[in-house]
Amino acid sequence: MNPVRKALWFIESHFATNITLEDIARAAGVSRFHMTRSFGAATNRSIMRYVRARRLSEAAKTLLNGAPDILSVSLDASYNSHEAFTRAFRSEFGLTPETVRAQGRGAKLELVEPIKLDDTTAIQLHSPRFEKGERLLIAGLGERYTCETSAAVPSQWQQFLPHLGHIPGQIGGAAYGVRCNDDDAGNFDYICGVAVKDFAGSSATWTCLRIPEQNYVVFRHSDHVSTIRSAWNAIWNSWLPDSDYETVDAPAFERYDEQFNSTTGQGGFELWIAIQAKIRGAKS
Repeated sequence: MNPVRKALWFIESHFATNITLEDIARAAGVSRFHMTRSFGAATNRSIMRYVRARRLSEAAKTLLNGAPDILSVSLDASYNSHEAFTRAFRSEFGLTPETVRAQGRGAKLELVEPIKLDDTTAIQLHSPRFEKGERLLIAGLGERYTCETSAAVPSQWQQFLPHLGHIPGQIGGAAYGVRCNDDDAGNFDYICGVAVKDFAGSSATWTCLRIPEQNYVVFRHSDHVSTIRSAWNAIWNSWLPDSDYETVDAPAFERYDEQFNSTTGQGGFELWIAIQAKIRGAKS
């Protein structure tokens, strides 16, 4: 069973308690960093936002059925006060618990139901190679995303591509899509950029990132770029858990060389993930 399936079982069994990312990662047998990345790759959701949404959705169902005591509902949902529960509930649904209880089944809520993973989208990865990656200086356009907002990444590339080949100090013709600065809430930075010899000629509005030397596993993906999420999902939830390696909390990136056609999305690309050997007998 892959880490996300283990995590989903644990969440559904424990979301009414005050579970943490550490608890979920431990149940899935991976690190917190791996857990946030694998869950986002498989579901396009931030894991702790999902936990919160499931908890509040079940509380909302109780209110829709006319629960007489809102404080009891809040305590059952692991909120210590009526006020804290109301703030979280309004943030999630745009309505107060009192309003939902009063409207009953007439209330229009977007409830979050348990995720059911679909194996039909699974892809077959090519055998990877292993690289000692050199130090990289990446300059380009950066944005902050959540798993839920990351569908906007292609539009970020649309803004960046006209600059490709005209960037001072650019090294080679490859473009890089770098994901970095992940936090436990599932937020991350994504940079569309190129390798440069230094940052002297970089625009003041651009993001500059230093990536140190790392050991990488590299997957060549020859399918259309629209399948990239499925490829990441296969790496995080199939290849890594079954391998002798574990991921390092470091930037991971896509590398688009001259074979890639940005107009058609064809030509293939590479996925680079920083790794280290698993310590035998130790948990991730």
